Amino acid sequence: MRIRFSKTITVVIIILNIVAFYFLCDLLGQHKGLNLETRNTYVAEEPINEHNIKSIDDIIQHSITIIFREFEHFENDVPNTIRSITSTYPHINILVVSNGPPYPPLFFNSSNNLFHNVKQVYLQLSLNNSFKARTPLYQINTSYVLFMPDSARIHTKKTIEKMFKLIHYHDRAVVAATFKATKPVLCLNTHINLREWVIQFEDSNDHSCEFVKGKHAMLFRTDILKELTDSFMLPFPDAFYIQAAAKGVKTYLMHEFPFGNGKELYRNPHNQWKAQQLEKDRTHHMFRSLGLKKVIRENGLVEWFGCRRDTPRCFGTVVDDTPQYLWEGKWTPPCCLAGLRRTARHVFQQLEQCQARYWLEGGSLLGAIRNGDILSWDYDVDIGIYKEDINRCTWLLRAKTKATTDEQGFIWEKAIEGDFFRVHFSHINHLHVDIFPFYSRNGTMTKDTWFKSHRQDMEFPEYYLKPLSSIDFVGRSVSAPNNIHDFLELKFGEGAIENPVYPNPQKMAGLGYKIVPDKN
Repeated sequence: MRIRFSKTITVVIIILNIVAFYFLCDLLGQHKGLNLETRNTYVAEEPINEHNIKSIDDIIQHSITIIFREFEHFENDVPNTIRSITSTYPHINILVVSNGPPYPPLFFNSSNNLFHNVKQVYLQLSLNNSFKARTPLYQINTSYVLFMPDSARIHTKKTIEKMFKLIHYHDRAVVAATFKATKPVLCLNTHINLREWVIQFEDSNDHSCEFVKGKHAMLFRTDILKELTDSFMLPFPDAFYIQAAAKGVKTYLMHEFPFGNGKELYRNPHNQWKAQQLEKDRTHHMFRSLGLKKVIRENGLVEWFGCRRDTPRCFGTVVDDTPQYLWEGKWTPPCCLAGLRRTARHVFQQLEQCQARYWLEGGSLLGAIRNGDILSWDYDVDIGIYKEDINRCTWLLRAKTKATTDEQGFIWEKAIEGDFFRVHFSHINHLHVDIFPFYSRNGTMTKDTWFKSHRQDMEFPEYYLKPLSSIDFVGRSVSAPNNIHDFLELKFGEGAIENPVYPNPQKMAGLGYKIVPDKN
């Protein structure tokens, strides 16, 4: 009986070991559901067999580095959050990343086993800090990283185990895990148009998206960090998600086994205000650094992070009729287009009130006939005016002698480059409308200042202005020549309306740049 009982116990133990081994293999994606590439990737890191598998805890601690990036120096719960993690995973590597040394300091007693694998990395430049020491990627030796928010708690190992299992099914992706009793976490998609400096957010209808809003943790392959322009940019993780979305990285939101919360932060009104101000400043810096000046939120709200009337415009002096942003493969920043539209509408209104005969000129007329707006890459608005009508307009008369500011803050001045006028958006922001005085000489419209770099700057028959017509432009009807198609082909050449070309196509082509813009 004893022998039979011992044999039975032995068989049961063997069966239990087999079941446990199968579970581990399944957890690591070793069953047939995983593709061969994923299996080979993991096996290359550490061959898995029954001799070197100790436990799923060991595998997680060997494969993941936990990183803290989103916390404030003046109030945080980082030490207690780390205690919660290392009490569960005592051998896991932890990085605490901050711009500079936290003040007050974070105290991690190295003699305490709970903190023996914790390392702090400071990103700021310092004569006492080497490039390697301040670059977190040099400190990460694992295949995966798990970014944890401040004041988190691990209530069950199933959370990270589930995340670890999911990441093997979504290799080039992020697995995001939620928290208990926090505000709802939103899963959003993004549409990024770098050429137009725009990002738009919209709600996602499933658990797959590109941007997660709300408290959560993130697990993904370390290699993804190497693809981004600034992996640890603040505010984190917002800056991470925008950069990752531009690289086509998806995020899968996991609601099962949520993490727990630690102490509530920023209950003090002053600290709450400080945290909100920092978030606002970092968000502004983030969008400007990433070249995104117009942000359309998921609720339709539009936020601007470019130039304003009280700031300089987004680009400097234009050389050879080709603004700097064109050389960067971009179009006019949307904030600049908005300022140009506003200035142009104001000028049209003033000229009409004083009954001056004006018409839309050059590239502005080209934009009007194509889509009723400023060309997507243009940097000013051009208007022609009968020279004898200048005396009808008070602001042009005043501008003859000195720059003058009208009641709405627009600056009227005589241009220093020649015999024409310029109306600026403001004293600081020099987005402008150019007004060129023409006069008739033997039935030909001519003027006293010409620009060799503007191929369209030429004389033309006066009959194009007798009578004047109108066209829709920047949201209103404005004066225009009476045969716009022929007028523009005279100025720009045959097919100019149907075949858009950037300024200076020969120079751009010679330097390897695109000369024909994509269609809107």
